[in-house]
Amino acid sequence: MENDLLLSVKGLHTWYELRKWGFFHAGYVRAVDGVTFDLRKGEALTVVGESGSGKTTLLKTILGLAPVTKGEIVFSGQKLDGKKGSPGWLRSQVGFVQQDPYGALPPFMTVRKILLEPMLINKFGTAAEREQRIREVLEEVRLVPVNDFLGKFPHMLSGGQQQRLVIARALVLQPSLIVADEPVSMLDASVRVEILELMRRIQKAHSLGVIYITHDLSTVRYFSERVFIMYAARVVERADVNEIIHNTLHPYTKALLNAIPDPDPENAGRYRDVPAGEPPSLVRPPSGCRFHPRCPARIEGLCEAEVPPPFEPVKDHFVECWLYRA
Repeated sequence: MENDLLLSVKGLHTWYELRKWGFFHAGYVRAVDGVTFDLRKGEALTVVGESGSGKTTLLKTILGLAPVTKGEIVFSGQKLDGKKGSPGWLRSQVGFVQQDPYGALPPFMTVRKILLEPMLINKFGTAAEREQRIREVLEEVRLVPVNDFLGKFPHMLSGGQQQRLVIARALVLQPSLIVADEPVSMLDASVRVEILELMRRIQKAHSLGVIYITHDLSTVRYFSERVFIMYAARVVERADVNEIIHNTLHPYTKALLNAIPDPDPENAGRYRDVPAGEPPSLVRPPSGCRFHPRCPARIEGLCEAEVPPPFEPVKDHFVECWLYRA
């Protein structure tokens, strides 16, 4: 339904200008190059791609931290300008969970002050209401007993506890959208699923919209309803999470799934058919399909000549690949 729409992104381009010797125009870095999607209230969306695919720039553009070169972003019915930075009302409606929890937390502030600061800036409630909110959000992220954590500094917490505090800070203003940039990549494997399940539980409890950015396709089944696969600044495949995992279509998505480590020791020496080569330069991206220089299934004369549109070989499963043009 239209009134359930939280975020709408249409034809989004984010290009960074390059200058030679500081003066002369030398082209653009096409960090995001034509991305369109909708996110509804209470829905979790995962954006997957290797380093340099444009997924973090996409997140920064939505947050107002990167300029909109072309396209449109509408949040809760309000169009974001994209040129004047993040408006104040947006900062109170969107919570940001960073990748490195220790680097994201001010080292000389206690847990209480870290959670109090955004409420003071946004004039949230009375002093008593702010104190109550701090205790509520710490209990929600399982930093308990609360009194044991209020006076601690970030260096006194474990990596998992630090990330719980980052999540608590993202939640403290009661936002409608959470964006998380690889929130478990800096954590030990033993606590990654625990943190993702915590975020999923909070998302369900408050009907939050969530955009989860990751390079690890193995974690998406714990978290989201829909998955977008990004390669060289474009979304090359998008579908429901089970559809993506069990009916993978794009050769790049197949390569990502094939690269997931297998915990079975009997498969330790198994050959992994991963495409050779490196992701292309976003200053001079390849013509046609951007994956064609590395694609083992490319169609000569077509893939390098024309950019494939999003085909829909299965209902609600879209793929930018000429293999599915029929």
